[in-house]
Amino acid sequence: MLNNDQIHDVMNLLDHEFPNPEAPLTHTNAFELLVAVVLSAQCTDARVNQVTPSLFPEFNTPQKMLTLSFEELRTKIHSCGYHNQKAKSILAFSKEIIDRHNGEVPGTMEELSALSGVGRKSAGVVLCQWFKIPAFPVDTHVFRVANRLGLVQEKSRDKTNLALRERIPKNKWIDLHLQLIFHGRKSCKSQKPQCGQCPFKNICEFDGKTS
Repeated sequence: MLNNDQIHDVMNLLDHEFPNPEAPLTHTNAFELLVAVVLSAQCTDARVNQVTPSLFPEFNTPQKMLTLSFEELRTKIHSCGYHNQKAKSILAFSKEIIDRHNGEVPGTMEELSALSGVGRKSAGVVLCQWFKIPAFPVDTHVFRVANRLGLVQEKSRDKTNLALRERIPKNKWIDLHLQLIFHGRKSCKSQKPQCGQCPFKNICEFDGKTS
């Protein structure tokens, strides 16, 4: 596992490679981001960003979303996959936001993760990308890259989350979460990592390095 000096080097290299990283899901308010995050489960951000332009201009608040029927919403989000469950969750948490939070998306982990279809990872994304509250959501890219590099050595996403929060300064959580995602998409891919051009090739601890 990387030592503190090496972790500092990794963060500096990521700052150079991905300065001022921005949220990849297109949104203009907290509710749009929450919907987009739910749609992104088992779906690419690029696909979600193709779907939401036909949804958000008219249905970008909980009140407006609830004017859609289940069938109408399911049809609009069909190409994101798992459209039945996602439509059910979106309509359910829209009502919960109105009933429990006066129509405003809440800004705490406990309140967000209590909404229908919103787990702690999704809640963490909304917290750090909209409310700018430090969180370290661990998706498949963060889990893969953090463990390959040697930032942590964990077997699950939950343990990876806890270990990263212990090893990484809190003021770096928001940016580093996005930077690890972007690095995973660009270079440290699941099946064919491009190790030869990776800026971390000399310190990365991944056993399956490619030439």
